[in-house]
Amino acid sequence: MSRRCMFHERAIQSIPIKMERFNMVTVTIDEKKVEVPQGTTVLNAAREAGIEIPTLCDHPQLTPYGGCRLCLVEIEGARTLQPSCTMPVSDNMVVHTDTDKIREARKFVLSMIFSERNHFCPYCQVSGGDCELQNAAYDEDMTHWPLQPNWQPYPVDASHPFIIIEHNRCILCRRCVRACGELVGNFTLGIEERGANSKLIADLGTPLGESTCIGCGTCVQVCPTGALIDRWSAYQGKETQVETTHTTCVGCSVGCSLNVLTRDNRLVRIEGDWDSDINHGLLCEVGRFDPMEENRDRLLTPLVRKDGILKAATWDEAYSTIAEKLGSLSKEKKQIAGFISTRLPIESMYFFRQLFKDELQANVTTIVDGYAKGTNNLSSEKTSAASFEDVKNADCVVVVGEDITKDHQVVSFFVKRNLPAGTKLITVAEGEDGLDSFAHVTIKNEKLAEGINTIKNNAKVAEILKASENVVIIFGDHAAECEECGKALASIAKIFNAKLLNTYDGANGKAAALLSLVGNVDCSKVAAAYIALGDECASQAFSQSLDKIPFVVVQSSYISPLTANADVVLPSLTWLEQDGHYMNMEGKLTTAQGSLVAPEGVSDNAVILKNIAGKLGLKVSDDWKAALA
Repeated sequence: MSRRCMFHERAIQSIPIKMERFNMVTVTIDEKKVEVPQGTTVLNAAREAGIEIPTLCDHPQLTPYGGCRLCLVEIEGARTLQPSCTMPVSDNMVVHTDTDKIREARKFVLSMIFSERNHFCPYCQVSGGDCELQNAAYDEDMTHWPLQPNWQPYPVDASHPFIIIEHNRCILCRRCVRACGELVGNFTLGIEERGANSKLIADLGTPLGESTCIGCGTCVQVCPTGALIDRWSAYQGKETQVETTHTTCVGCSVGCSLNVLTRDNRLVRIEGDWDSDINHGLLCEVGRFDPMEENRDRLLTPLVRKDGILKAATWDEAYSTIAEKLGSLSKEKKQIAGFISTRLPIESMYFFRQLFKDELQANVTTIVDGYAKGTNNLSSEKTSAASFEDVKNADCVVVVGEDITKDHQVVSFFVKRNLPAGTKLITVAEGEDGLDSFAHVTIKNEKLAEGINTIKNNAKVAEILKASENVVIIFGDHAAECEECGKALASIAKIFNAKLLNTYDGANGKAAALLSLVGNVDCSKVAAAYIALGDECASQAFSQSLDKIPFVVVQSSYISPLTANADVVLPSLTWLEQDGHYMNMEGKLTTAQGSLVAPEGVSDNAVILKNIAGKLGLKVSDDWKAALA
């Protein structure tokens, strides 16, 4: 299927969702009256009444499709059974969901679905509770195939580094196709051929690993069978065998809510939280799959350098060494530097600020993607006006100096998926941008500030902006760190009544800015440096910048060249072991909960900083909320 066909299919499917719902109607379902907005589907009305109707192609986040026909219901006055997922209710409608006629139809539908492919349940990784097809069959008291299966062998596409397509288990429900287009805006997946020859494809028949797939994994999460699986979780545990922990992704500043599935203190799978008011179940490759590939060696005990060699030490010995050195340098008015990862919770950041910036008068800044960040020249008042809802509802989006397809992918999903509906996209960048191929206008300039100012002088851009009612300008730290860029953005926002959204670098980048943990540090003048790294991976450039500092303390979860050259090393919790709070780019507070039990010998990031303050005879406050106000 071509991209144009998929755009057309999505536009048709969107019609039921966009129906006006001003009037309330009363419907009777299985002798139970329920009042719902006009335009509600029978399926959703039944759910409101607490009545479950089986379905395979329907998904709460997708537009109704009516493909599987498992959700057929009897409507009084209708000549035939009707699909409840696409049938809108009408006032005084009477619906029956569990009659002999319906049960017979469901069994026939399931028999046909089983016969179309090769569903050998005993060998499938989702068998035994995680397969919606198998569960539906059991609900209808089916114990065998009434019809023989296809027996035709279907291929398995294992070309993708994260995702496997097992065509033998596909039921052609098109959930994955719709999710890729409607939710992610990538339009990679489609269906080729017709009837019994229909098959899920990527692009125009390209292997998934060679296609335009961005590896977000949304298709895997919506798949009702074992047709789409990820390489890590297959056969590692069913839903009844795993523990689920709700937490916040720290891959970037979107602040996606997710569910971490573990078994025997081992990471099994990460899924998006469909109930989240931030990402609504969507995740990117970084949030869903990157944690699965973690293979660095853990630090399990404090280390203190003695006679030029790092040796194991007790926590008290490590704390005493740090307190003695930092206290002495502070009294001598020597310069101390502090670096903290934006992957750490706000609690850790607040203790860090009190200890180093407030008490030790250190120069502090944040670490993002392994690099120290500079000053942000745009105030939070100017950069937090737009929300994700504004982005979703915008009729024009301007992306400035930030490739959100790489660094904040979920935000790019919000933008891309609305383009077929008429939303205009303008990109302004110094070089190539992942959204350029989607943009209506692209502005390139080696000097970003000049590129931003071009917006006002470009006739085509000005025409688009003037014709738009809801304009959102998305920009990142590259623009925020440039004072001239900040002034230009503020000017354009005022002229075109646009809202600004600063993406901020790092999971807690916005909180770091509010806590004044952004600045510039000249390492050549520093006598001691404290790096609260957590599970961040320090870049080689950042590590080398610390080489000439006489005394270096590293608080880290993993062994690295940075810890190897440090004078004191403090083993800390990883993101998956840590409780705490985060603030996303919108300014929303989210909660992180540890899903794994940390190995013996490591400590909480906030506790480490609090204990160092205690050794220095300093008291730190726990009231981080007041500090953010």
